[in-house]
Amino acid sequence: MKFNKFLKRIGGFIAIVTSLLIAWSCAYWLTSLFFEAIHFTPHEFAKLLINSFLGFLLFGFFIFLVTSNPWVRAKQDEFLKPIIQAMKMMAEGNFNIDLSLYLTQHRQRNNHPYYQIVENINLMATKLGEMEEMRQEFISNVSHEIQSPLTSISGFAHALKNDDLSPEERKHYLEIIEAESIRLSKLSENLLKLTSLESEHLSLEWKSYRLDYQLRRIILANEPQWAEKEINMDISLEKVTILADVELMDQVWINLLHNSIKFTQDKGTISITAFRSDEGSIIVKIADTGIGMEKDVLMHIFERFYKADQSRNRKSGGNGLGLSIVKKIIDLHNGDIRVESEAGKGTEITVIVNAEINEESKRG
Repeated sequence: MKFNKFLKRIGGFIAIVTSLLIAWSCAYWLTSLFFEAIHFTPHEFAKLLINSFLGFLLFGFFIFLVTSNPWVRAKQDEFLKPIIQAMKMMAEGNFNIDLSLYLTQHRQRNNHPYYQIVENINLMATKLGEMEEMRQEFISNVSHEIQSPLTSISGFAHALKNDDLSPEERKHYLEIIEAESIRLSKLSENLLKLTSLESEHLSLEWKSYRLDYQLRRIILANEPQWAEKEINMDISLEKVTILADVELMDQVWINLLHNSIKFTQDKGTISITAFRSDEGSIIVKIADTGIGMEKDVLMHIFERFYKADQSRNRKSGGNGLGLSIVKKIIDLHNGDIRVESEAGKGTEITVIVNAEINEESKRG
């Protein structure tokens, strides 16, 4: 294969050199005839310049004739038509194109620029198609999440028009409308948060601070929620300092703690530990004795809008975005998050972050 490519290159080089020799020979012959006809012999240097200039003109004319040949044009169209058609389809929003047959037919020319262009267009169409599917799925999920509370609000608002309702029923309907309105507001807030986190212009505000202080503050701020369910909080926080964005990491711990409280039964236990590993990383573990999750659920928990139990999340006001936000923030800090869970036995979430972030990571 390599030997054939080498022979083709040698053949191409010989063809160009031969064409140049023919062009210069023709130029020399034509100028000689012309000077004889006018009985004039110029200086050798002038004669050399005239021959060279005329040789270039003849060589260019020869190349023009070759490239204008119908057979050459047909071969060019053979390469270009599928590319042009594929690009037109993508411009119209149709990414379902397949140039694999075209690539197979010309695989022997896999170093040819046309082959490389087609291969990259094929790859680009695949990637754009995947992005379009994700976009449509995202819009569908958002529409579904918005439609559900709007239907409840509309239905119970219509029910409130009934003058025969008792004060208790009226209060109950108003509480549902308020809860659904809060759910809509939370959905909007989380969507804006995700959009902000995925922005290319997002700039993290790096700060060195005590992580144990931050965790303790968030635990105390959420005391009404875990105290109402009489949850036992088992706290073990070492004195550890971290370099991170305080506000974003607040969001991580709030979301994780809310999930643990939400899915832990009354009088259950939530354990929160923070320590520095032997490798220097900071590890935070949040474990609960809640309802846990099946293995097939664990594979999807960081996906947007994913809910293991639709009715359970609707009752608790969840929208399936909390853990997606957590994962994105941890990724921005070049950290890692791991989840271990067993149905009926609880869940343990481990967050691993670096104590220090280098300059390159900050820019990233």
